[in-house]
Amino acid sequence: MLGWLGAIDELLRGRHTGPELGARETNGLQLRRMVPAAVVLGGLYGFFMGWFSVRNGAELAGAQMLASMVKVPLLFLLTLIVTFPSLYVFNALLGSRLGFVATLRLLVGSITVILAVAASLGPILAFFTVSTESYVFTVLLNVGLLGLSGVIGCVFLLKALRAVSASPPAPDDLAGVSTPDASSGDIALTTSRVWVGLFGIVGLQMGWVLRPFIGAPGRPFELLRSTQSHVFEAIWRLVTSPIMGGG
Repeated sequence: MLGWLGAIDELLRGRHTGPELGARETNGLQLRRMVPAAVVLGGLYGFFMGWFSVRNGAELAGAQMLASMVKVPLLFLLTLIVTFPSLYVFNALLGSRLGFVATLRLLVGSITVILAVAASLGPILAFFTVSTESYVFTVLLNVGLLGLSGVIGCVFLLKALRAVSASPPAPDDLAGVSTPDASSGDIALTTSRVWVGLFGIVGLQMGWVLRPFIGAPGRPFELLRSTQSHVFEAIWRLVTSPIMGGG
């Protein structure tokens, strides 16, 4: 446990996300530390999400809380699985020095940052959960908090990619490619920004597929709901709902 906390602290402070990402395995970004840490942090945020059902006395509120604790880390890990191949192929085509495992480490590290930020926002979510009975507001608050966490995590990812592209090759560079020039680095970063947008879109839809994360008042417990329409239509309906300020 202390090893996880130490690894997360180093990750948040920006260590082990420079040229050494090209190394086969560093002491900082180790998958065997990052994956369990991401699961625990995601489960912690899911715990705070589940408070809404408990507070409102929903049927099987404990089951809803447990489901949320499982779904939050699953949301990000499944989004990683869906989007990772595209980032690796984009980077390979643009001459990135990051190999397959190094790219995977960086993405898992970025998701760990996202979930660490989300877990730190959990007490804020809990405060509003006990301060309002509005289901619509609670859903939008969760979207906002997870969106903020995602933005911070993607900034972390772009910063790490920028550091790698601007640095000279590491001695144990995985791919025997030449150092990209400045223009190639700019193209790679632009492509990475496009991928970040793709990651966000896939993450939103993945959340729609895995819903509900918060039990709706008056509805029985559901592990999953039907996937009618799509997430953007649902967000628009919530924003324009006449009961936005209601209980």
